[in-house]
Amino acid sequence: MKYISVLRGINVSGQKKINMADVKSLYELLGFQDVTTYIQSGNVIFNAYSEDKVELKKKIEKAIEEKYTFRVPVMIRTHREISDIIDKNPFGPIDLVKDGSRVLLTFLSSQPTQDKISDLQHHVAAPEQLFVMGEEVYLYCPNGYGKSKLSNTFLEKRLGVGATTRNWKSVLKLYTLSL
Repeated sequence: MKYISVLRGINVSGQKKINMADVKSLYELLGFQDVTTYIQSGNVIFNAYSEDKVELKKKIEKAIEEKYTFRVPVMIRTHREISDIIDKNPFGPIDLVKDGSRVLLTFLSSQPTQDKISDLQHHVAAPEQLFVMGEEVYLYCPNGYGKSKLSNTFLEKRLGVGATTRNWKSVLKLYTLSL
C-alpha cells in the first residue's frame, strides 16, 4: 500500500536536523519500498505491506528516535486519503501562484473533540479561515502563515492532538509523487 508520512518539526531553525537521504535509507532499512522524499521538512512517500498505520507510525518514530536520540512525531496518510483531502478542500480551486503557500493543511495525529474544535474557532480572526475535517485542518492565512497565531503549537494546545502543517503546494506535490 502507498503511504505518505509527514514528520513534525525537523530541520526547522536548526532544530532536529535530519538529512533526508538518511531518512530514505532508514525507511528502506525498515523494509519499506519505493521510498521517495520531498524537500527537507520531512515528507516521505513509501510502499509497505502493512495496512496498520498505527503500527507503521510507531515503527518509524522508534527508528528515528533510536538513530537520532530525539523524538519526531509522524503522521501517516494513504494515497487515497490524500486524494480525499484534496477533494474536500473547502476553499475550492487554489491559484497555486497566488495562494499555494497561503492555503495550508495541518495533519492531526487523531480527530479532536467537537468541544475543542468549537473553542478553537473562537481564536480565528478574519481574514484568516480555518476548517477542521476529521484528522485535518484546512487553513487560509492571506497575510502569511508566519504571521498567523494558528501555528502547529497553537493548534496542538487548543485541539489536544499532535499536528504538522504543509502548504497546499506541498500537499499537491505529495499527492503527485504518490501516484
